[in-house]
Amino acid sequence: MYFQAMPIKIYSQNCWMDGQLQPASLTLQDGKIVDISLEKAVDLNYDFGALVLMPGAIDAHVHINEPGRTDWEGFHTATRAAAKGGTTTLVDMPLNSSPVTIHRAAFEAKVEAAQGQLHSNCGLWAGAINADTESLRETLDAGCLGVKVFLTHSGIEEFPNISLADLDLIMPLIKSYDVPLLVHCELDDGWRSKTFEDAPTSYSAYLTSRPKSWENKAIEALIALCRKHDTRTHIVHLASAEALGMIEAARAEGLPLSVETCPHYIFFHAEAIPDADTTYKCAPPIREKANNDLLIQAIQSGTIDLLATDHSPAPPDLKAIESGNLQKAWGGIASVQFLLSASWTALKNHLDIEQFIPLITENPATFTGLSDRKGQLKVGYDADITVWNPTEAFVVDVEMVWHRHKVTPYIGQELFGQVEATFVNGILVYHNGQMMRKNAGKIVLSC
Repeated sequence: MYFQAMPIKIYSQNCWMDGQLQPASLTLQDGKIVDISLEKAVDLNYDFGALVLMPGAIDAHVHINEPGRTDWEGFHTATRAAAKGGTTTLVDMPLNSSPVTIHRAAFEAKVEAAQGQLHSNCGLWAGAINADTESLRETLDAGCLGVKVFLTHSGIEEFPNISLADLDLIMPLIKSYDVPLLVHCELDDGWRSKTFEDAPTSYSAYLTSRPKSWENKAIEALIALCRKHDTRTHIVHLASAEALGMIEAARAEGLPLSVETCPHYIFFHAEAIPDADTTYKCAPPIREKANNDLLIQAIQSGTIDLLATDHSPAPPDLKAIESGNLQKAWGGIASVQFLLSASWTALKNHLDIEQFIPLITENPATFTGLSDRKGQLKVGYDADITVWNPTEAFVVDVEMVWHRHKVTPYIGQELFGQVEATFVNGILVYHNGQMMRKNAGKIVLSC
């Protein structure tokens, strides 16, 4: 990782500070913001004019898959794509790598695998599949930022879903660490869609196979446990708008409940998804436009706290690209490069930019426990900075995708919000379409 001996001074007429865009010059040195002036410095290294200069985006839900399944993605390609998209910090999920991060040895293997490959920063979530509190304590002591569980099978045999009874047992331990419990909220009731069995390439049939009721039941059970233990509890990738009433009531009650949704749940709509295109398959599924419009309203109201990609890539053969078989295809949207641009495109007609920026900066910093160093432009904070043009549009083509595999539903889509520059720990890592420096990122721990 690089640190510059000499300070770097940057300026924009539109720096996001103190809840507003304003002119400012920032001085970066040794990975930190060391000075902020509301005047335009005379000895600037970079004058970004009217471009928006904001804290680096934070993506709190990413599957990097290394070690063990590095052919799916890996630290090098994931963090490079993140930097291109203006994301300076990722938090990696505990499954898809092998071994899965459910004990300290796996955590240490993941940290070792990341060495020399981080172009953005990376934190780690621990995982829990049962009531093994000893292993869970070890991973949290090692510096994991929180704990991820599934209430339905994850698709990875080494990472089965936890039972509600076991979740009940581990929540007091998680509370004692004051870190969040992240939950994939689907409860499989055993019902199977005959329509999907008979029509494996039909998206509408896939949609019916994972109904909103699965999410709703899981969220109802989770809220009851949150109420019982007062543990910080987080619903990942909310797709069912039918659950919003329960969530709002729980929040009004004062429960420590937070919620994320993903760009694909507000950018795409089921009615427009073609059959036999497995790039759109994810779980929970992308739902109907009327449902997704309600998710946007929940973002506007603050019921949904933050946006995250749930970047879950896989090689083309595992995505069953050629056959278009949604039953066989791995479920996941490859999108870490597009957190900022896809989210802004979906929301720009619904939110002011001042309302939008915290959804991918300050709010995820608070959620991940990193708000003392990331998510804001302040003296003493990490010099993770994104410079972008909210009015510039571009069409995603295969060549511009920096994921390991160019398999994403965003190819061919027009997005707004062109990233011009990304600083990670004070180092200019991406500028005008080019990777400028490598390995500027670091592992981010809770301690």
